Amino acid sequence: MTKRNANFELLRIIAMVMILVLHYNAHCDTLLHLGENVTGVQAYATILEAFCITGLNTYVFISGYFLSGSKVKVSRILQLICQVYFYTILISVAMMIAGTYVVHPADNIYKIAQYIFPISSEHYWFVTAYIIMYVLAPVLNAGIHNLSRKQMKAVIIGLLIWFCIIKSFVPVMFVTDHAGYDYGWFIVLYLIAAYIRKYDVKVFYNARNSMIVFLASGVIIAAMSFVLYYINLMTGGFIYYAEVPIHLNFFFTLTGSLGLFSFFRYYRVKENKAADVIRFVAPFTFGVYLLHMHIEMKDRWVEWIEHIIGPVPTYSVPLYALHLAASIVIIFAAGVFVDWIRKMIFEYVGRVLHDTWLFNKIRQLDQDLC
Repeated sequence: MTKRNANFELLRIIAMVMILVLHYNAHCDTLLHLGENVTGVQAYATILEAFCITGLNTYVFISGYFLSGSKVKVSRILQLICQVYFYTILISVAMMIAGTYVVHPADNIYKIAQYIFPISSEHYWFVTAYIIMYVLAPVLNAGIHNLSRKQMKAVIIGLLIWFCIIKSFVPVMFVTDHAGYDYGWFIVLYLIAAYIRKYDVKVFYNARNSMIVFLASGVIIAAMSFVLYYINLMTGGFIYYAEVPIHLNFFFTLTGSLGLFSFFRYYRVKENKAADVIRFVAPFTFGVYLLHMHIEMKDRWVEWIEHIIGPVPTYSVPLYALHLAASIVIIFAAGVFVDWIRKMIFEYVGRVLHDTWLFNKIRQLDQDLC
C-alpha cells in the first residue's frame, strides 16, 4: 500500500487549523466592526484572518490535486455522505440524550430537513460544495484529459475572470458572486490544481518564493482590510467592499492559497515517527470540520470551551492568542477522537456487510464506472 504524501497531509492539518482560527474569530466577534474604534484584539484577529482565510482554498486544492489524477469511486462518494449523516444525526441524538439540544418549535420542520437532507439544505455549506465538486470530478477529469494545455489554460483564465478578477477590483456587489462559498468556485480551484498536477507546473519556482507569495498576500489582505476600515470610518463608504479582501475568491486570497500550496509541494517532511503521526491524524481533519460546524455546535463550541479554560480575554492580545491556541487544540483533538471512533464503526460495519448484495453491488458499480 502506497504511503500518503506527508507534505500534503501536514498541509491538510494546517489548513484545518486555519479554518478553526477563522471560526473562532467569528464566534468571538473579534474582527473589525465598521464605524467603530478598533481594539488591539480586533487588529490581531484581523491580521490572523488575512493569513488563515487561505486555508479553505488550500484544502480544496489538495483534493483537486489528487482527485484529478485518480479514479472517482461511487463507494467513496457514498462513504462521504454516510460520514455526513453520522455527524448530522448521531451527534444530535447524543445532544438530546445529554440535554444540550436546543430547538425552537418554529424551527422543527426546517431542522428535520437539515438532518434528513444535509447536502441539499447546506447543513454544512462546505460539504455541499465539496460533494457536488466530487460528483462532477469524473466529468472534470474527462475534460482535463482531453483538452490541450492551451485550451485548459483558456478555460481557467476565463473562469478566473468571471469568479475572481472582476469582483476583486470592482467595489460593487454582483448578484452572481457568492464570495467563493459555493461549488462554482470549488470547480475553479479543482481545475487549477489539476492543471498544476498534469503539467507539473513549478508555481513560483521554489519553496522560498512560494512562502514569500503567501506572506505577501496575507500582508496585502490585512493592509486592505485596515485601509478600507479607516476609509469607512471617515467617510462611511465601502461598506460592501470592506469585506471583499476576506472572500475566498478574492485575488490575493487565491495567490496566498497558491503560495501555501506550492510551498508544501517543494517542502519535504522527514520520514520518521512524526511523519507517521501526521499521516494518522490528517484523514480525520474532515471530521474535525463536521463536528465543530454541526448546526447544534457551530455557535456554541467556544462557549463550552470557556467553561473549561475561562472566558475569551478580549482585553489582551497575548491572553487572547493563548485562549485561541488552547481552544483550537481542544476542538481539534476532540474532532480527531470522534472521527477515529466513527472510522472504527464504519470499518466494523464494512467487515460485517462485506459480502452482502448491497456492498457487492457498490463494488460492481466502482468497476463499471471506473
